[in-house]
Amino acid sequence: MEQTFASSSAPVTSLDHLGIAVTSIAAARELYEALGLTVAHEEIIEHEQVRVAMISAGGSRLELLEPLVPESPVGRFLAHRGPGLHHIALQVHDIAAALSALKARGVRLISEEVQTGAGGHLYFFVHPSSAGGVLLEICQDQGKK
Repeated sequence: MEQTFASSSAPVTSLDHLGIAVTSIAAARELYEALGLTVAHEEIIEHEQVRVAMISAGGSRLELLEPLVPESPVGRFLAHRGPGLHHIALQVHDIAAALSALKARGVRLISEEVQTGAGGHLYFFVHPSSAGGVLLEICQDQGKK
């Protein structure tokens, strides 16, 4: 069942991934590989100052996040909270409509603009103060609408 933000133009279609902050992707991936999962994609996202590893897990994914520098958003998260769940990502059909709908409702956002992330997907973050204490990523696969 699809949920909507403000109109049918911005439905959430699925849970896309769970972001997990780690101090070392190399060390963290050992656990997931022991469970029979494999890293499908690994890359550096320069503007976020983070290395990411995407792990397919059934119909969803896990995203391991390793900071490149302590001052990065994920580095600061690790310094304050330690390793663990960083964010929940929801897939939408139309990210521009989702962003517009949330802005119209006065939802607090981390960034007012859509950015490009791992694997080329489009995304923006909803501030935890507007999402029940959870950092929420809204994303759309590049080229899908």
